[in-house]
Amino acid sequence: MKYKKLTAILLATVMTASMLTGCGGSAPKTEEGGSKETASSEEEGSKDIIDFTMFIAMPGAEINDGNEIQELIAQKTGVRVKETWLTGQSAAEAVGTIIAGGEYPDFIDGGDGQMALYDAGALVPWDDYLEKHPKLKEMYSDEEWDRFRQEDGKIYWANIFQNTYGEDKSTTHNDEAFWIQNKVLAWDNYPEIETLDQYFDLLERYVAANPTMEDGTEVIPYTALCEDWRYFCIENAGQFLAGYPNDGSVIVNTDTMKIEDYNTSETTQRYLKKLNEEYQKGIVDKEFATQTYDEYIAKLSTGRVLGMCDQWWDFYATVNDVFKQQGLDVKGCNYVPLGLTIDEGMENMWHTYGDTQNLANGIAVTTSCEDPDAAFQFLEDCLDQEIHDLRFWGIEGVDYLVDEDGLYYRTEEMRMQWANKEYQASHRCVYSYMPQYMGTSRDGKNAMNPDQQTSEFFSSLAEPLVDCFDAYGVTTYVEMIGSVNKETGPWYPMYSYSSNMTTETPGGVAWTKMGEVKHEWLPKVVMSDNFDSTWSEYMTAYEGCKPEDFLAEMQTELERRVSLAE
Repeated sequence: MKYKKLTAILLATVMTASMLTGCGGSAPKTEEGGSKETASSEEEGSKDIIDFTMFIAMPGAEINDGNEIQELIAQKTGVRVKETWLTGQSAAEAVGTIIAGGEYPDFIDGGDGQMALYDAGALVPWDDYLEKHPKLKEMYSDEEWDRFRQEDGKIYWANIFQNTYGEDKSTTHNDEAFWIQNKVLAWDNYPEIETLDQYFDLLERYVAANPTMEDGTEVIPYTALCEDWRYFCIENAGQFLAGYPNDGSVIVNTDTMKIEDYNTSETTQRYLKKLNEEYQKGIVDKEFATQTYDEYIAKLSTGRVLGMCDQWWDFYATVNDVFKQQGLDVKGCNYVPLGLTIDEGMENMWHTYGDTQNLANGIAVTTSCEDPDAAFQFLEDCLDQEIHDLRFWGIEGVDYLVDEDGLYYRTEEMRMQWANKEYQASHRCVYSYMPQYMGTSRDGKNAMNPDQQTSEFFSSLAEPLVDCFDAYGVTTYVEMIGSVNKETGPWYPMYSYSSNMTTETPGGVAWTKMGEVKHEWLPKVVMSDNFDSTWSEYMTAYEGCKPEDFLAEMQTELERRVSLAE
């Protein structure tokens, strides 16, 4: 279906929407009390639309003015949100600039700068509003909401990711892994790859036999990302390779209930030494230490890169769409996750089952918002099933169809269209940092997100990926990574505490210095001509940060979280 064929359908849909009342029984919004200019349709019965602003401290793509689904959502809810994204700064720098200016967008997710917003008094408490908005409050239990409370006892934000409604329908591993193109596994008849050594051995053998792509482009066996906060792509694999889950900043030894530092562990040293060896062999990308995120994504999108360690959410949305548009998916370029450990026979916990509540940041309403009632109503409306479907499925008859059993599905033409960047800018409006669910739709049949709709998931897989899953006897990315299904403790994840540490405490000072030292030294360690001596220099610099102060504060927080759960 070409874009011009959508006009009649969209016009009819928007005309109908303009006569509807607000979602969830809410009254139409009016200009009175609104923080921004309103845009009223001239049609009789239409609603006044409030234009809110939002800043997200993450890189992202802005949509076009007049985006079709955004306008449809605006007609139904009375709110349109102009999103702006992080460009050219760190999250802390961008938030610091906003605070210094004294004027805030209506909505904000400050990322690593979230606590600075709280300290500046820039955020509106949620407590009274939660009682007025049952769908919003339903996102978490009372106990879970209490975890978001700050020192003054109030709630100022909610993280909207990793939240399941109804039945868990996970098909993708949305977290970190060592990824590898499925064509590499197919070339070696789908071997069992359990360890880091086996992973790099396969990459070495493959590139020796296949140094270029079909068009003669030289392949890159392995790359990594070190830019800004994304240096986690090289930094934190040690915790996973040792069999631990993603507590992010530390290991929690469940036998002793003690905090341990994975940065100095034997496993981490072995991992970095392996990267060093592969760098010297030319397997690790020579540009890994200096490439930007945009350059990294562009490189992955060519299909040249055979493997990397990264979070799924950090690359898939762009890279998988490009693969589909360029036909690279049918050539086996899609990435699959491997749950590697440092030695054979170990359990891995790269994938944790169930929801993960990240308390460190999330969507917030600021004190510059002149109509917080309308702002919180919109957060509520985002969870209305009709609006949720528009955000993630699109428009029925245009972006998906419904079969006789009420199940949503897409044609291949619709999938190609949904993956097209031009179409996304003009038509799709996900509002990706607004409240949302994974899991099962309120109709009890469909998935909240197409990626988790079983039939849609399988229909969207390219044949080489289907062959790969079949060869390993799995049906999802979750099964592919093969993580043990262990319940995480009430402390998990510890990064939700460390992410908000400030330099007002000795532990926070140490944490800041540790990050600076790791960011500087890890690439040096990987690229060194003498690993042992450079590792020793790195450890000297690291010990100078007084990591013991940080670990002590983390131990105190671990004990606090455990005691609260008892």
